[in-house]
Amino acid sequence: MTVVDPGATLGVLGGGQLGAMFATTARRMGYAIAVWDPDPEAPAHRLADYSLVKPFMDAAARKDFVARVRAVTYEWENVPADLCEQVEREVPVRPSSRVLRVIQDRIEQKTFLHAHGLAVPRFHALSSPEELNRQTVLEYPLVCKTATAGYDGKGQWKIDRTEDCATVQQDMARSTRPGSRWILEEWLPFEREVSILVVRTVDGAARTYPLVENVHEDGILRQTTVPADVLATVADQAATMARRAVQALDGVGVFCVELFLMADGRLLINEVAPRPHNSGHYSLDACTVSQFEQQVRALCGLPLGEVRLLSPAVMLNLIGDEIRLVTVLPAAQELLREPGAVVHHYGKRVMRPKRKMGHITFLAATREEALSKASSFRSRLAPLAVRPQRS
Repeated sequence: MTVVDPGATLGVLGGGQLGAMFATTARRMGYAIAVWDPDPEAPAHRLADYSLVKPFMDAAARKDFVARVRAVTYEWENVPADLCEQVEREVPVRPSSRVLRVIQDRIEQKTFLHAHGLAVPRFHALSSPEELNRQTVLEYPLVCKTATAGYDGKGQWKIDRTEDCATVQQDMARSTRPGSRWILEEWLPFEREVSILVVRTVDGAARTYPLVENVHEDGILRQTTVPADVLATVADQAATMARRAVQALDGVGVFCVELFLMADGRLLINEVAPRPHNSGHYSLDACTVSQFEQQVRALCGLPLGEVRLLSPAVMLNLIGDEIRLVTVLPAAQELLREPGAVVHHYGKRVMRPKRKMGHITFLAATREEALSKASSFRSRLAPLAVRPQRS
């Protein structure tokens, strides 16, 4: 296994907040950073030693990028798998393009996990909107998702009964492109949404972080609590399932495995993300080694760090106009006076509804105290919900 020593340049495909956090961590560890993102306003560009603002399929840009870097990762599973395959002919890409191809198509991913004996929701593939109300495999209620490119609740519809299909079919038809597919899944009355980080090296060494509990609103992660309030046997089962999934993929890097915990104690894998994850941001402040440092270590062939949780924590996302509560006085000063509150501003220059603009981690001696701090702060978000959001 080749080790990429500090002083080398690491490449990251995608320059959003995950790319920026990777860049910040890699620079602290002694690496230079090359960021490739077509968006000139992507925040990671401002942290890079070299920025490439070109379309991802620009052949000349790819040649330039590869010439500058020793190893490459990505911050988002929707970067082109073809690009990663071309880049890895010259330098290591971790996770690999093969992993990316499986992960970025929900049908392929669910089929792969099921084939490897991992529990997933019942699902059915659709190749056209017209097939929606003709399927007889699954019973209502259902959830329909685009097979590719969806995130933060985009490209997803809940279908309670047959009569709802017409409206959903119209939405599906508007987004149809050559080769479009959709996945139907049973709607699960889960008890909790949980997730767990797995980090794995080229030689197969793997470590898992504590299981966390997530709350979503409008398809967007709102809050993560660590540790999850579950039985130890459930946490152990989740860790085992997550490691099995990443091992089956032969994945190298940081992975987040999202699961549904059912009332009867069963766990089903919802999705696997081949990268650091929003629900793992607590690790920046509450763990000895963050998910982003593990990403650097796994990419460079370095020993993995420990995953010790130093403090219970609640991570709360700041969405759209909510970022004003940490940037405008006196609200910002009040938050900074709160013991254990750590503010992360993503540096995005354009504020939009449903856009993640930053997050706050609330650290405390107990899980209950951290939840109380987060709940108190969330009460300040309510007035913003009735105000028009600025673009």
